[in-house]
Amino acid sequence: MDLAARSLQPNVKAVLLAKLREYKSDLNNLKSEHKRLAPANSNQAARDDLLESGMADAMSVSANQRGRLMMSTERLNESSDRIKESRRTMLETEELGVSILQDLHQQRQSLLHANDTLHGVDDNISKSKKILTNMSRRMSRNKWIISSIIVVLVVAIALILYFKLSK
Repeated sequence: MDLAARSLQPNVKAVLLAKLREYKSDLNNLKSEHKRLAPANSNQAARDDLLESGMADAMSVSANQRGRLMMSTERLNESSDRIKESRRTMLETEELGVSILQDLHQQRQSLLHANDTLHGVDDNISKSKKILTNMSRRMSRNKWIISSIIVVLVVAIALILYFKLSK
């Protein structure tokens, strides 16, 4: 997920990387808390087992030890619940991140397609401009040619009339 976030645009990348760092630190904190509580509880339980095994009668276990054992078990259960909730939140966040990355990928594909289409239109406009420029040049050249022909014909008619009338 870290690699995918790094390949995005800078404005999106910064937000996603910050969230990712926050989630990683939360996960590491929960892991360290779990490690801290699990050995303490297991050591306490082992100690209680040793103390109880040394006693011949189960009825002689003090109420204080039972209370501490119950409190330790309750704390362990609460920690397990928090870890489960954190894991669920992490999975939901990961799913959301994947969904966002898929949306961004689709948007990128749309933008690339639009860019390709725009370049195609730009090429067509350039070709059209060249064709119109050539047509304009031909039209101007044809006007000059027709004007020249008209002038030559008018001069020829004038010369014919001059020679015809002067005889």
